This record gives sequence, structure tokens and C-alpha cells, in this order.
Amino acid sequence: MSLLEDWINAACRELGLERGDIDQSLILDLARDVAHGVARPGAPLTAYLLGLAVGRGAPARDAAARLTEMAEGWKAEAAEPPEVPGPAGEPVLDEA
Repeated sequence: MSLLEDWINAACRELGLERGDIDQSLILDLARDVAHGVARPGAPLTAYLLGLAVGRGAPARDAAARLTEMAEGWKAEAAEPPEVPGPAGEPVLDEA
């Protein structure tokens, strides 16, 4: 058994959780997507937010899919230049 598996099993015992309720690959995939698509510190924070949502009744796979979709589009959205009004009030991309 790997060190990670030992840790997960021990943490589950400590918190009174069933090991079978933990979808390790789902959480690790989400953390990877957030770390690469948003920022590395966002990975553990997002995993925590997923845990809160699941604790409140959200289906884990649905919530993780929504967060992954957000993370995948995050840098693209952040890189888009802001719109500024043109002379007639139409939006124009700010290329500055």
C-alpha cells in the first residue's frame, strides 16, 4: 500500500468516514484542473469547497464537473480584454 493510501485510510478512520465513500481520483483530477487552470493554491481550497457542497447534499460528481468546467475556462476568461464603450455606445475591445 502506498503512503498516500495509508494516509487516506488513517484520515478516514480519524474522521469517522467510510473509505469507500471517498472518490480519490475525482478529487485529485479536480485539484489538478484547478492548479493548472486557475492557481496552485486554489486546488486544496476547491477540494475543501467540494467537500462542503457534498456535505450539504450536492452530488460529488456533478459538483466536481461544474468546478472543473469553471477551472478549464478560467484563464481564457481572465485573458479576454475588457470591453469599453465606443463612440456610439457600442462595446469595443480594449486593446491596451
